[in-house]
Amino acid sequence: MPKLRLPARACDTHAHILGPASSYAYAPARVYTPHDCLLPDYLHMLDKLGVERAVLVQPSVYGTDNTVMLEALKQHAKRLRGVAVVAPDVADADLSALNDAGVRGVRVNIVDVKDRKPGTLPLDPLRSLAERIHPLGWHMEFLLHVDEFPELDDAFADFPVEIVLGHLGYMSTDKGLEAPGFQALLRLVKSGRCWVKLTGPYRIANGPLPYSDVTPFAHALLAANPERIVWGTDWPHVMATGAMPNDGDLADLLSDWIPDARLRERVLVTNPARLYGF
Repeated sequence: MPKLRLPARACDTHAHILGPASSYAYAPARVYTPHDCLLPDYLHMLDKLGVERAVLVQPSVYGTDNTVMLEALKQHAKRLRGVAVVAPDVADADLSALNDAGVRGVRVNIVDVKDRKPGTLPLDPLRSLAERIHPLGWHMEFLLHVDEFPELDDAFADFPVEIVLGHLGYMSTDKGLEAPGFQALLRLVKSGRCWVKLTGPYRIANGPLPYSDVTPFAHALLAANPERIVWGTDWPHVMATGAMPNDGDLADLLSDWIPDARLRERVLVTNPARLYGF
């Protein structure tokens, strides 16, 4: 249980449902194989935190097969939204069906892939896909390390849809606030074209809870544009390499990241409601 009371209609914007493996096959090209992390367990955790809404993000281990996520959305259509992974040549009818199911964006993962090419983005095909999802009002979510993209703001200056980046930009804190990639992220956030998720601090921190080295990065992002920041648990923490964090402790980090209660409500309620259409 968190010590911090979260506001009504708070939203977890980043979680994955995995399994059961006995029923849903993982993609052969995956870079890891997770344990079963099922919807009832996730919803139980949300109830303990006092979180009413959530966004399920398609994990890399399923490739473009969104079945597990869509089954969850079907069961809790009012409470859940989704971010899917699709093939570049996905049919318009399939995009429309995903929209009807509660999907509000597509995910592009250039980190958890085999034969990764750091610092490269296939912008031309991504721009083409972005133009196709624009009429739906969707965004494009990227899993990337901002330190690999010192000109990130220029790359996305005229992108057809807004973009979303997870894990505070997914850059190790030891690179510092002045790292060119993080500064480019701040400029992009200020422009209003980019949203950032306060998620997965253990992915970028250089120490254990309470991940004090992450706090200045959260403050910098909020100062850049508080209307483009959202929060999430990153449940079930598949990339936590140290001790498995308690979700209540992770929620309590918001006391340091966002001390002002009105700003917390914006980040946890108002912003995600706008981004995901609650």
